[in-house]
Amino acid sequence: MTWSIVARDPEAGAFAVAVTTRAFAVGARCPFVESGIGALSTQALSNPLYGRRGLALLREAVPAPDVVRLLTDADPGREHRQVHVVDRDGTTAAWTGAQCIPWCGQVTAPDVSIAGNMLAGPDVIAETMRVYQSRRKVPLAERLLLALEAGQVAGGDKRGRQSAALVIFAGEEYAQLDLRVDDHPDPLVELRRLYQVAQGRPAAMRQFTPTRANPAGVTDWAVIEAAVTKHLEARETAGRRPRTRTR
Repeated sequence: MTWSIVARDPEAGAFAVAVTTRAFAVGARCPFVESGIGALSTQALSNPLYGRRGLALLREAVPAPDVVRLLTDADPGREHRQVHVVDRDGTTAAWTGAQCIPWCGQVTAPDVSIAGNMLAGPDVIAETMRVYQSRRKVPLAERLLLALEAGQVAGGDKRGRQSAALVIFAGEEYAQLDLRVDDHPDPLVELRRLYQVAQGRPAAMRQFTPTRANPAGVTDWAVIEAAVTKHLEARETAGRRPRTRTR
């Protein structure tokens, strides 16, 4: 009872899932992402076993359509499931079982899939895809948020709102961004607030975290605090500039 975006950003070397629903803690059950191999979301009467099994198949370079087929063929409850996948090459595939509650369905394109069930209508995923595809020049996290917000304006989950999540992996074994709103009357508003918080000090600190290329990271607090101060000052200056928004 959800709609979500699974995406690959080849320029950023990132994979992501963004999801929202009228159910508790969607981020705990639906999104599964791993750097360099792909992403998937399992929803409707979700089968969380699809997550690790799907990532294992993607790790073996199994193409997205075969991942979906192997997961659903092995599941006697598949007609009640919805799952969609993007693989390391940007190929996408999706399954919506015949017993998923309307409106339900999916739309796929290279590098992105959008799927949902128990929605207000097909315009929800159509508008989500339109906005996602039209915002190619903005950072991936912002692009995903804008797309979900557009789907919400188009009607969203027909039961209402409760939780949301945004997960991005970009080359490391840990998430670049992992935000969850588990229980909130307006979860996308709260998710955006958390994203803005994450763009402050946490974003500045992230550049000093150990990586595959630099396993020690940076531990000099003078260097860290100087960079954090510079980052925060730049954000404050940018926030004072007048902005224009276009559809």
